[in-house]
Amino acid sequence: MTEEQFFQKVAVSRETVDNLRLYADLLKKWQAKINLVGPATIPDLWRRHFLDSAQLFSHLPAGPVLDLGSGAGFPGLVLAVLRGEGGDPIHLVESDGRKGAFLREAARLTKAPAIIHTSRIEALKPFDISAVTARALAPVAVLLGLAEAFLTPKVECLFLKGEKLEDELTEAGKDWKMTINRVPSVSDPNGFILSLKEVRRGQ
Repeated sequence: MTEEQFFQKVAVSRETVDNLRLYADLLKKWQAKINLVGPATIPDLWRRHFLDSAQLFSHLPAGPVLDLGSGAGFPGLVLAVLRGEGGDPIHLVESDGRKGAFLREAARLTKAPAIIHTSRIEALKPFDISAVTARALAPVAVLLGLAEAFLTPKVECLFLKGEKLEDELTEAGKDWKMTINRVPSVSDPNGFILSLKEVRRGQ
């Protein structure tokens, strides 16, 4: 997928187009110094990373969002850019200091409502959020354990998942109760947006 094809598929304002391009250009520049994404995915950057992340936007509830293991900013920073300056904040959690520096610079350039936490998820003091997002970080059961301190009955979990989804849900179901919704991915024929609501521990 080319950049042009991405913007044909994802209708956004001119300003948002410019900010997403700024982000992509900065990522390519920093990629030469630190490994932000798999090098083999760079030629397909707009589908593999930007479209994969952007598809969550229409599913996001209003309010602050917690993005776990943000890495190069997928999906958290893409979602923050789409929300735009002045939008509800998206908290990006990334323990790697170099990636944290990249995220801060990308958020500054794009004026995205992103708050960067260069910390381990477990070290964060809980604060009010409406949703948790994650991509390519860990199995569902592990993600729920990491997010547990933030989970209330009103918090929705939105995870980008692949073909092992059902196995992950079976494992998570041993310790967690939840309302599950699966939405086919628009970027990966084997992928899904996994929405979990009313998440709680229990047999």
